Amino acid sequence: MSSKLKYHKNYTEFGEPYQLVLPLNLEGLIPDDDSVRLLSHELEDLDYSLLYQAYSAKGRNPAVDPKTMFKILTYAYSQNIYSSRKIESACKRDINFMWLLSGQKAPDHSTIARFRTGFLADACENLFYQMVKRLEDAGELSKETVFIDGTKLEACANRYTFVWKKSVGKWEEKMFHKIQESVQLLNREYLQTFSISPDTRTQDLQDMVLFLEERCRTENTVFVHGRGKRKSRNQRYFELFHKFLERQTLYDWHTASFQGRNNYCKTDPDATFMHMKDDHMRNAQLKPGYNVQIAVDSEYIVAADIFQDRNDVWTLVPFLKTMEKNLDFRYPSVTADSGYESEEAYTYLRSVKQKPYIKPQTYEKWKKRSFKQDISKRENMGYDEKIDTYTCHAGKSLSPLFMKRQKSKSGYESEVTVYECEDCTGCPYKEKCTKAKGNKRLYISKSFLEKRQESYENILSETGIKYRMNRSIQVEGAFGVLKNDYEFQRFLLRGKTKVKLEILLLCMGYNINKLHAKIQKERLGSYLFPVKETA
Repeated sequence: MSSKLKYHKNYTEFGEPYQLVLPLNLEGLIPDDDSVRLLSHELEDLDYSLLYQAYSAKGRNPAVDPKTMFKILTYAYSQNIYSSRKIESACKRDINFMWLLSGQKAPDHSTIARFRTGFLADACENLFYQMVKRLEDAGELSKETVFIDGTKLEACANRYTFVWKKSVGKWEEKMFHKIQESVQLLNREYLQTFSISPDTRTQDLQDMVLFLEERCRTENTVFVHGRGKRKSRNQRYFELFHKFLERQTLYDWHTASFQGRNNYCKTDPDATFMHMKDDHMRNAQLKPGYNVQIAVDSEYIVAADIFQDRNDVWTLVPFLKTMEKNLDFRYPSVTADSGYESEEAYTYLRSVKQKPYIKPQTYEKWKKRSFKQDISKRENMGYDEKIDTYTCHAGKSLSPLFMKRQKSKSGYESEVTVYECEDCTGCPYKEKCTKAKGNKRLYISKSFLEKRQESYENILSETGIKYRMNRSIQVEGAFGVLKNDYEFQRFLLRGKTKVKLEILLLCMGYNINKLHAKIQKERLGSYLFPVKETA
């Protein structure tokens, strides 16, 4: 009769001895044209001094060399592997990761997570732009124009932990009225002269709580709780104002977390609730996320940044400034979609002598018959430049009434001219022309119209047509690869700094794969796709 089978942890002791037939040297198992060899070569010569500074000179040596860890992380992101546990598994099973380790022990998931969120956080941006500099030195960047676009990616946060600025303000104002009533009762009961103002309400509440706390101590007030117990006057007022102070402190914390936004997420305060384009029908849902901006040149991502603004229009100027600072050169022209058009953007581009190729927001509407037949639009009115007047559909003049200055969210001031019709009384076209009870008015920024016309002429030129076509291929194509092919649609880390780290690692992996594809297809030195000639 056979003995009972017993299982144990060491599986090598089951059955007959196993003879290893694979070569011990992994070099022969990896093809000569594998992208991991290119990645190792490109990342080997970077300056890692900033990364090594993150490690303590007195501590023990890291389990895996930081340079090797960076190679592993970059290669993992280029292969659609983002979880630290999956990266750990790949280091133990994938021969490409083993080859990068060069005989070093495979790091565990906690070591990988600690390296990614701790040591690499301050050095990743520097390493990314070093890699872009290598592409520039190799002649892979045209440095002719840069294509800019943005997309929204979901944050690693709970979808139902949002805090709205209007809601906080409403409840804070309701509580303030209750506090004012309670302060009057407090002054009457204790013969005091306390007051509370909207600007110093927190400090005023602290003074009242300290007064009541001292009163309870000097009068030896005994605090009671539970049913059938009658609270003393000191206890009632102390608990009431202590509750007010706690709620006010919470409101102050909410207000500080908004950082100029209308909302934020509790589980990731840096994230903003945005409408996400989830499906082909564009059924948008409100989720916490970040606005990711990238700049593409010759199919390579040359800059990337994270913004909390839902609208792209406020991101262009700061993004261009950051990009120029990191790249150490300025592109002669900028090509972007209509979502970036603003007077501030045009003014900045003109000040730094960058040619704008930005499509006007009304570019597509101008082509429609309904727009051309709309008599209320400024574009469909006659304009006399000498006397600065518009002529409406009824033949009446709209003359300048006054000038006013408008300040945008970023602090940019623009000058707007207000035109008013001479008399709309009894006009048969008034219903189609304006909804105003009085005369029709036009609000026009002459500086914006002049700069918009310049950009409009640029995009209609032969060069502009080529740039616009390449923008849709290169930068929107890059987002398509990152979100669909790489399946990166939600961040794993929390906080703006760590989220930016993730997107930079993803962009480095994308650039390595793009360079590998260009080398294999013999497309090195190709910058722009040619415009197809129509028959």
